[in-house]
Amino acid sequence: MRSFGRFGLRRLLGKSAATMTWLAFDPQLNDEVMLTLPREQPADPAALSQWLLEARLAARPVHPHIAPAAEVGTQEHWPFIAVLRRQGQTLSEVLAAGPPPPADQIAAWFCDVLQGLAFAHEAGTAHLDLQLHCIVIQERGAASVMAFAAGGDAARRSAAPAASADQPMAMDTNLLRLQRAAAARDVLACGVMLSQLLGGEPVLGQVDVAAVIARLPPLGRELARLPWSTPLPIPDALRSIVNRSTSAQERLRYQNARTLLGALSGWRDAHTGDDAGPVARLLARLHSVGHLPAVPGLAARVARITGAEGQRTDEMAEQALFDIALSFELLRTLNSAQVQSTQVAGDSPVLTLRRIISLIGVNGVRLAANTLRAWPGPLEEAGARVLEKTINDVRLAGHLAQALRPAGYDGQVVYLIAALQNLGRLMLRYHFADEAEQIRQLMQPVPANAAAGTPELPGMKEEPAAITVLGVEIETLGRAVARQWGLGDDILHMTRRLAADAPVRRPDTDADMLRLVASAANETVDALGLAPATRVAPALAQVVLRYGRSLGVNGRELTDAVQAAREAVRIAAAPPRTFGRGDGAGEDADTDLAANLPQPHAAAERAPVTPGATPAVTPGAI
Repeated sequence: MRSFGRFGLRRLLGKSAATMTWLAFDPQLNDEVMLTLPREQPADPAALSQWLLEARLAARPVHPHIAPAAEVGTQEHWPFIAVLRRQGQTLSEVLAAGPPPPADQIAAWFCDVLQGLAFAHEAGTAHLDLQLHCIVIQERGAASVMAFAAGGDAARRSAAPAASADQPMAMDTNLLRLQRAAAARDVLACGVMLSQLLGGEPVLGQVDVAAVIARLPPLGRELARLPWSTPLPIPDALRSIVNRSTSAQERLRYQNARTLLGALSGWRDAHTGDDAGPVARLLARLHSVGHLPAVPGLAARVARITGAEGQRTDEMAEQALFDIALSFELLRTLNSAQVQSTQVAGDSPVLTLRRIISLIGVNGVRLAANTLRAWPGPLEEAGARVLEKTINDVRLAGHLAQALRPAGYDGQVVYLIAALQNLGRLMLRYHFADEAEQIRQLMQPVPANAAAGTPELPGMKEEPAAITVLGVEIETLGRAVARQWGLGDDILHMTRRLAADAPVRRPDTDADMLRLVASAANETVDALGLAPATRVAPALAQVVLRYGRSLGVNGRELTDAVQAAREAVRIAAAPPRTFGRGDGAGEDADTDLAANLPQPHAAAERAPVTPGATPAVTPGAI
């Protein structure tokens, strides 16, 4: 056993270019400790004093997932941080002693680590050299981080971006910039270690996490992604989260510990069925802020629906259909125990508002309307604008689905299915406005910069972006709410939008046809909203290629359907109203809701697509 001052060194637990950790015996404590030292001895007494000062400051935060330092001191002119061995074993020891841990165990460890890091970062402290030998696994399986700031100058030099000599910065601004850079480096280190543990091998062949970071952009040009062949299967959602954490585009990486923690814990909670994930939070919020807020003018609409003597249920339903929140609330109300008890066993799903209104009566419509929150609920102005646009897109998709449906299919059924395919999006915009903005930012492409010689960098697709923010797919949110409403598997099947890469086959059933029509309408609306405008025509042509044979439409007919849907939205929105705070009943406004709907690109009419024959599907009465 080697001697290090008063300590007896027993074995090396791990090392990097900046730090090393030893298992040692401390005769003063009569106990084993884990000693973390810098790999380079401080050059002079001033450097030693600075190292000790920073290490002691970094040891101040107290958190369940930060291993407390028993001592910060020196031996033989070497500074050290001592942590009691009873805190646990290093993660590198745990990995060496047993089989590869499953994905959910790895995620649980790093959720703990990220909680500790987030607390430290918010206290102004970064680790600077996060490695497997700096993570302690406690006896009960929880993880904590030890030896903050042990890397000293060696790690700090690699963490801090180069300062510009011709752009002097105030000390406080410069310090804040360095703290953010060091915190982001810690988060990137977590991503590298996650990739290593899940992939079963060192990333880029390097055990030292700092060496891997030095080879990733912007310091290097290599890429770090999880291999497809791994010792244990990795769920796709978790793979997306880990790959984003080491993305080649810095802007797509997690910029702080809380964002990575949110995605990782969201995935873990959904994967393990825990009650703390995004789905559980959403279902809890439904009771406090409602499902969706009613658009302005609800009181006037309800009065028109319920006030006219002898008004047909068709006319009442068309007026209710304009308000997505009211339509959904009527659908939810229908599935209450009281109404279900009046239905005949074996009846087909009810997806027409006229039948719902006939079942619950005008008093039921009034009760449903009274449960809705006034626009825009708890949303701030920016979030309300995003929700407004989403609602406009849903309306357009609903009317477009009506225009595209084959003869014999009920227009209200098709409209509601197209709307329900957007239920997850609507829940996201209303209940997770901040996360929705993060997702939107991740989806934005970065234009090419000719002066810098950089090409256009694409943004992420919506579902992968949502997974890397929430840990679950947007559709998962919608399915959870639909199930809470009491909608069965037959309806849930129709309200699942076809995946963008899924082949479109000839529908075998009415339910498949309804799902197909709604999916085509929603993909068309998504295509119309693409930016820049040059992307719209190819996207619309792709919609026709996918659905033309099954629905019997070509590019010109799709454009005509879009124009018809826009006109239907315009008529439904009259008299025009603007979105503002409060109910807005009886307000006069000068903005047409349909005016801001996306226009179809003229080039779509020239899409070189030859449609196939309309499939022989016998429409059913639903």
